[in-house]
Amino acid sequence: MFVACSTLCFANEPLEAALRHIAELEFDKFELAVVEDGQHLRPSEVGEDPEGAVLRLKRGPALIPSTLYLDFGPVDWADPVQKKRFDNHCRFAKSLHVAVLTMTAAPAGTPLDAEIRRLSSLSATAMREGLVLALITHRDSVTGDAAAALQLCKSVPGLGLTLDPSHFVGGPSKESDVDQLYPYVQNIHLRDTGKQANEFQVRIGQGQIEYARIVNLLQRNGYNRALTVAILDRPDNAFDREVEVRKLKLLLETLL
Repeated sequence: MFVACSTLCFANEPLEAALRHIAELEFDKFELAVVEDGQHLRPSEVGEDPEGAVLRLKRGPALIPSTLYLDFGPVDWADPVQKKRFDNHCRFAKSLHVAVLTMTAAPAGTPLDAEIRRLSSLSATAMREGLVLALITHRDSVTGDAAAALQLCKSVPGLGLTLDPSHFVGGPSKESDVDQLYPYVQNIHLRDTGKQANEFQVRIGQGQIEYARIVNLLQRNGYNRALTVAILDRPDNAFDREVEVRKLKLLLETLL
């Protein structure tokens, strides 16, 4: 395992500045977030010109991409244009030597049968390129329910998860239910989170996230990928985000 930093930590800065900050914090690996309503690379841009996106990254510091986080926004996956863009993202990932593509799942309340049909096609495309498609566990999506996330992984060949423990803090899923997801984890997003509604992000050590337990469970399941620091760049943060990114990096490194 190794520690990486998501560009989500510096999402409100230009991409080049975000990568420079990550390098200055002495990370050598990073997760590239490609978000349609974001300030950095966007899926619509990368899907049309993946070679241009690669060239843009090469202008930054000599960091190694560990994973891709893709948020396409609301799109029609039956549209051939969207399918072509996803194919191009797979080629983009291969050109960066990235193995894991993280995507968002359908909104909470979506019938699982419909989500299984959508994901089966996307996962098959990723596997043909030698990649792993992973869904992030998010409280507003179907994967916010640990049992549903487990069912999706069992039903869709090759599907994995990007575990975000923060979304299970104070939620309906039991700890034992979340533990069943670890065999399917292909990436993990970490920050500290309290139980109150306004405590999704708190200073490291003030929340409920048990980092040592998480790392132990990952090790038991043979996980050898990134521990991704993902302290989101939000205006309501009541702390110095860069300080907390550094603290979490150092803490995670002591557990490896």
